[in-house]
Amino acid sequence: MILGLTGGMGCGKTTAARIFEQHGFRRVDSDALVRDRVLTAPDIIAEARRRFGLQILAPAGGIDRPALARLLFADETGARLRAWEDLVLPRVLDHWRALLSAAHATHNTRWIIEAPLLHEKTLEKWFDFIVCVASSPATQYARLAERGVTHALAAQRISRQMPLADKINKADYVLTNDGSLEFLHDQIRHLIANLPTTHATHATTHATT
Repeated sequence: MILGLTGGMGCGKTTAARIFEQHGFRRVDSDALVRDRVLTAPDIIAEARRRFGLQILAPAGGIDRPALARLLFADETGARLRAWEDLVLPRVLDHWRALLSAAHATHNTRWIIEAPLLHEKTLEKWFDFIVCVASSPATQYARLAERGVTHALAAQRISRQMPLADKINKADYVLTNDGSLEFLHDQIRHLIANLPTTHATHATTHATT
């Protein structure tokens, strides 16, 4: 079974994914894949330099992710960000495919894949079920402020994502994350206990093709 986990920025996707992991799910952190595997690839670094110049390179020669993000989000049309995502996404999917294929023979494996842009990039067919983590705007901004993200920057980045209400409507399951951590635990325990015992096969098809 493969669950796709999405939600708004600052809603607590990573926290929820770690709870699933505690319950025996194999977790895939797509943001970490981008940070540690995709953006460190020599050809991606070279393409970033070609598109944006030396200003996005860190002193050690890799990509300065904050500098890259500032350039991508500075384009109010969103075209620069979409073009970069279209370059990076196939690499992310290749990593997903490799991970899922390696475990394909173990039919009881349950996966939770953090996919912030699941709907924006029409990745629904990768998953048996989609889980959305939702929070109020006030909670989102408060959490992002704790990470050092200013209100203006948070608003800019949230505005580039699909509205959270749309993600909620598209999800098979919704986790409300405005309360305590224990409340989130309780919701996830209930969800896991009520997942169907049989599931679709389209997600595995992606992993083996």
